[in-house]
Amino acid sequence: MIRKYLLPFLAVIGLVFAAWMVKQGSRPVVPAQPVAEPPRVLFEHKISGAGIVEASTRNISVGSHVSGIVQRVYVRVAQRVKASDALFMLDDRAKRAELGIREARVSQEAANLKDLEAQLSLAESVKDQRAISLEDLNKRRFAVQVAEARLAAAKAEVEAAKVAIDLLTVRSPIDGEVLQVNIRPGEFAPTGVTEVPLILLGNLDRLHVRVDIDENDAWRFRPGTPAVAYVRGNPERKTDLRFEYIEKYVVPKRSLTGESTERVDTRVMQVVYSFDRRNLSVFPGQLMDVFIEAQTAEQQSSERDKKRAQ
Repeated sequence: MIRKYLLPFLAVIGLVFAAWMVKQGSRPVVPAQPVAEPPRVLFEHKISGAGIVEASTRNISVGSHVSGIVQRVYVRVAQRVKASDALFMLDDRAKRAELGIREARVSQEAANLKDLEAQLSLAESVKDQRAISLEDLNKRRFAVQVAEARLAAAKAEVEAAKVAIDLLTVRSPIDGEVLQVNIRPGEFAPTGVTEVPLILLGNLDRLHVRVDIDENDAWRFRPGTPAVAYVRGNPERKTDLRFEYIEKYVVPKRSLTGESTERVDTRVMQVVYSFDRRNLSVFPGQLMDVFIEAQTAEQQSSERDKKRAQ
C-alpha cells in the first residue's frame, strides 16, 4: 500500500522540483556592477592601451662595483639626492689595510731613492776621475733610475688602492629621488644584475607613461595627436599627455593588466608620453588607462595623397 502511493508522490515532487529549476535557470542574468565607472573618452576614433608610470630618467637599478658586506646606508626612501651623493658603503677595512701597506712601501722606496741619489751625488762630486771608474758611475746612475721607477710604481699602487676604496662607496649617477632601498647594513651586496635592485632611483620632476599599443593598431598611431591618461579605479582623475618618443623596436607584450583577453603572442609598439607630476599624483610602477586619438584609413589615405601632390 505504501509503495503504491509513495512512488507517484516522489515522482510528483521530482517534477515540481525540475520545473522550479527550469524557471530559475531561465531568469535573465543581472550583470555585475563595475567596481568603478569606465572612463568616457571624447575621441571619435581612439587607440587604447595600458600605460605604466616611470621616472623621466627611467627607473635606475643601482648596482655595486664590487661585492661585499654593507657597512652603511646613507639614504632612505623618498629622499632627494644629487649626482655623486653617497648611497651606501661596503666594508672597507681590508682595502684600507692594503692601502697602509702600499703607502709604507712608498716611504721605503722614497728613502731608498734618496740614499741612491746621495751616493750618486757624492760620486759625481769627485774631481779626480781616477778615483772612480766610469762603469761604477754609470751603475749608480742606473740604480737611481731603477729606484725612481720603483717609487713611481709604488705610488701608482697607492692610487689604485684609493680607487678600490672609493669604489666601495656607491654613489648616485643622477639628480633624482630614491624610490626603493632594498639593502641594509650587514647584508651582502652582490655585483651584476639582481632580481631586486639594491637601490632604485629616478627623476620624478616629470613623469613618463610607457604605453603598449597593439601591433594591429600601430598603423593608426600618429605622433603628436592628443592623448589622455586615466587613473585606474577613478576615471575622474586624469591628465593630458605630451608625446615624447617612440621605441623603435616592437616587443612581445608582457601581461600588465591580468586580463584574460591578453595573449602571450601579442607584440606591441611602446610609445612614451609625459606629464607634470603636479597635475596628477601617481607613483612610478602604477598602471593607467591611456587613450590616444587615432587616424582612420581614409585620413591616412588623404594625407598620403597630399604628400604625393607636394
